Amino acid sequence: MPALSFSHLTFCWPDGTPVFGDITGAIDSGLSALVGANGVGKSTLLKLLAGELAPDSGAITRPPRLAYVPQDVALDPSARADAAMGLALIRAAIRAVESGDVDQRHFDVIGDDWDAQERAAATLASLGLPPDTLDRTVGELSGGEMTRLALAAALHARPDVLLLDEPTNNLDGQAAQQVLDALVARSGATLVVSHDRRVLERVSAIGELRRGSLRWFGGAIDAYEDALAGERAAAEQAVRTAKSDVARQHRELRTYVEGAARRSKVGAAKAESMPKILANARKRQAQVTLGRVRGMHEDRLADARESLQRAEDAADRDREIRVLLPDTDVPGRRDVLALDRCVLATGTEVTASIQGPERIVLAGRNGAGKTTLLRTVLGDLAPQSGTVDLRVPTGYLPQRLDVLDPRLTVVDNVRARAADVSPHEVREALARFLFRGAAGDALAAQLSGGERLRAALAAVLLARPAPQLLLLDEPTNNLDFASRAHLIEALEDYRGALIVVSHDAAFVEELRVQRVWEMGPDGLVDRAL
Repeated sequence: MPALSFSHLTFCWPDGTPVFGDITGAIDSGLSALVGANGVGKSTLLKLLAGELAPDSGAITRPPRLAYVPQDVALDPSARADAAMGLALIRAAIRAVESGDVDQRHFDVIGDDWDAQERAAATLASLGLPPDTLDRTVGELSGGEMTRLALAAALHARPDVLLLDEPTNNLDGQAAQQVLDALVARSGATLVVSHDRRVLERVSAIGELRRGSLRWFGGAIDAYEDALAGERAAAEQAVRTAKSDVARQHRELRTYVEGAARRSKVGAAKAESMPKILANARKRQAQVTLGRVRGMHEDRLADARESLQRAEDAADRDREIRVLLPDTDVPGRRDVLALDRCVLATGTEVTASIQGPERIVLAGRNGAGKTTLLRTVLGDLAPQSGTVDLRVPTGYLPQRLDVLDPRLTVVDNVRARAADVSPHEVREALARFLFRGAAGDALAAQLSGGERLRAALAAVLLARPAPQLLLLDEPTNNLDFASRAHLIEALEDYRGALIVVSHDAAFVEELRVQRVWEMGPDGLVDRAL
């Protein structure tokens, strides 16, 4: 029997916007993944399965023990980690008994869970967290440590079903690997929403949400991509066939209309020698026949066009971003940035420089100070000592993509950063970021995840003065496959220097990064790739 099952789920937002029409499926033992475009409803489905949202209709059968860890973990920073793991009372009871207090209340709290602390320490260790984590407050932990603590709490509960939303976001390579190993090793069923290839390479099945429906593919990411490639090839062939049919039906209609016109002229000439009543009768009959046959050809043409539309919808081809960015060009010997004995707010000393259009990945463990370094370069944080010499205009794409004013349209967001550019030029440039026509008039607050990425990219890359140093902080977090491809396409056309914080090795490779700045306890190490 499946660990969790659901049938005929429907769900709409309070404003009536539909999310799912009729979703049916089951989660079996092992590690499986849920993928789909940004905004398609992956997180919503997890919340429905976890019981945090109620479906409009349909049924969900849950096991007795189910745990859910959302994408943005929100733990009380003042709470101790053992309380966040649900262990505070048990630990206190065990300490009381060990000190000689034999009050029955302590034994009631402990029950059979005398090894709770040892199991918790083992779970924390499996996720790369030290045993003393239990005695720290949540506020002392980094973002990555907090994510792992929430996951440790879920694993410690030994649920039959574990639901996770993007569990490897913001984790460095080693931490992500430890989390993944723990998920693969655990018994029970685990469903993760993820676009992290490291995760998708280890799953036994992938569920794809698409246009309000769910379908499953056996195997890991390679099998999924092979299946999609086959479907895409068939869909493209269907588009070509449908286009050919439209052209043929159009030719046949035109040929018939032109032939009917010639026949009408011949008939008119013959009618001159006929009695008027007979001539009029033949004319009416010819008009009826012409209308019927023409209508038949027009119906065939309309059917062919509908088939073409269905074929193009099925193909669902992702359009490409292609935009010229000549103003971002940086000459090879131009000094871009120099950090001289710059002591960050974290206490780390950094000495490094960039010359020309170099592409650098800023690496290091969670909490090493990577985002602090970016904010110091931008001038948001002052160094404790040393200097930051920034010599070119800079653009910044933060993790949360919060560079857009939600009250403004896409066009107005770009114009706010490029006041000297005409509205026509802005719209022309936005069309290359796939915001064509009325799409540019959408409010930023109403954009989907993928649209928000493209709008944020446009706002940063089309700014005036054009950015000749671009800072990217975990830009692929939460991106679906199409949005990730759009990001890479836009960066291929960028001609300036670039510093990117990313734990996505495939993304870094596709960017053709040349150097690594490794942040560590002893400072920054600069090495070539």
